[in-house]
Amino acid sequence: MRDPLDGRVVLVTGAARGLGEHTARLAAARGARVALVGLEPERLAALAGELDARWFEADVTDQAALDAAARGTREAYGRIDAVVANAGIASRGTILVGDIDAHVRTVEVDLIGVMRTVRATVEEVVARRGYFLLVSSAAAFVALPGMAPYCAAKAGVEHFGTAIRHELGPRGVAVGTAHPSWVDTDLVRDAQADLPSFREALARLPWPVGGTTTAQRCAAAFVDAIARRRRRVYVPRAIAVVQAVRTVVNGPLADRVIGRGARTSVPEMEAQVRALGRAYGAHTAGPGS
Repeated sequence: MRDPLDGRVVLVTGAARGLGEHTARLAAARGARVALVGLEPERLAALAGELDARWFEADVTDQAALDAAARGTREAYGRIDAVVANAGIASRGTILVGDIDAHVRTVEVDLIGVMRTVRATVEEVVARRGYFLLVSSAAAFVALPGMAPYCAAKAGVEHFGTAIRHELGPRGVAVGTAHPSWVDTDLVRDAQADLPSFREALARLPWPVGGTTTAQRCAAAFVDAIARRRRRVYVPRAIAVVQAVRTVVNGPLADRVIGRGARTSVPEMEAQVRALGRAYGAHTAGPGS
């Protein structure tokens, strides 16, 4: 039986490393033709050489660059069947102690970048009655101190995806949102290395929002979602329960539980951010990195 990804053209943002890289590898292994979009040309070129793929250097906050990547993909492959809007970053610090420009940049990349990616590719995807996978997070359902810009952006991605699902559905386009918990990528490893308070908080979180998942397992769920045109992707799957009870998770009881720990953890984190002296992890690419 033919793989539903065989011969499909899949464009992936944030493809130079982490989830984007692994998603591109697994999609290509299943016969997809892949377009790689990101900000690290040497890594993109090397990966493209391995996968016989096309690559495009583009910041997802730059509409002209994304439009050029979409145009280049169409010229190379003739179409775009699916898009994985994956590019993301995470800034350091609280709203009191943290670079506000870095916080805004996080929202611009993680939310506005998804919107711009969709706009750059939507006409091609509509023409193919294709599929969008927008990478949100379990952070769309659970708000944690020190992650306000990231949580806000990922919640925005969830609702943006839901809204455009209704817009594009009549045209035959399916839209999914992905909600992984902590994944073993440079983004999470950098946060653990930079902030002992984050590392300790992660160790205290209960399952399923605690612990980490391998990038390979998460990418496999993404590729399965492309093949099956899934509406929601949860990694691990139990994150679906967190979404279902998010009113409780973000209610008064949770305020008391999280607030009790925040009285000590937040000052510790803020002191660590001050000492760190930078707004992003060591492997974050792009302006301000």
